[in-house]
Amino acid sequence: MYGTAADVMGEALTALDAEDRVFAATKIWTGDESATRDEAARFGRRWGVDRFDLLQVHNLRGWQGHLETLKAMKPEGEVRYIGITTSHGRRHREFEQIMEREPIDFVQLTYNVLDREAEQRLLPLAREKGIGVIVNRPFQGGSLFRRFQAESLPGWAGDAGVKNWSEFFLKYIISHPAVTCAIPATSKVDHMRENMGALYGDLPSPGQRQQMADYVGSL
Repeated sequence: MYGTAADVMGEALTALDAEDRVFAATKIWTGDESATRDEAARFGRRWGVDRFDLLQVHNLRGWQGHLETLKAMKPEGEVRYIGITTSHGRRHREFEQIMEREPIDFVQLTYNVLDREAEQRLLPLAREKGIGVIVNRPFQGGSLFRRFQAESLPGWAGDAGVKNWSEFFLKYIISHPAVTCAIPATSKVDHMRENMGALYGDLPSPGQRQQMADYVGSL
């Protein structure tokens, strides 16, 4: 799904001697529901890790069979946490039902300052059940920059801990009390450095988050 990314990750972890210093998470994405362990082992070899901290059934593909295997792997110490993912705002009702009845530790879903459907039920449910939340597509695949980069930040952005549009989009997300982290995909080092700025300084308050959503909605 991600080309050579797993091999690059393995090379980077080896170069940095960091195999034991990361929270290693990947996805199970195959229609063969009997291949859960094989998929995890294959990616483990490419990453150079003995065990993943988190394995997620990606986009609910074959989720029933994969999740049963993952639930069996967890008490055996083959994985620390298990979860499910969805993207592009798809299958939220089914996602909610799985969150309600299955003992999962993490979910990954689409959420950003424009795509806010997850605020209605999925994020409150995750908080209620103590499920970690990983947010994908925080920039709508880059379209938020194309749409708003030419616009000025609001005058109060500094009060919300925001210095640029990257921090605006990311801090809106990670300041939600149900969100664990956001994964802003990029292939450019400069963009990665800019994204990392969201880890520093103040986070927006609930009132400021509403201001942010209202401001973007007004542009």
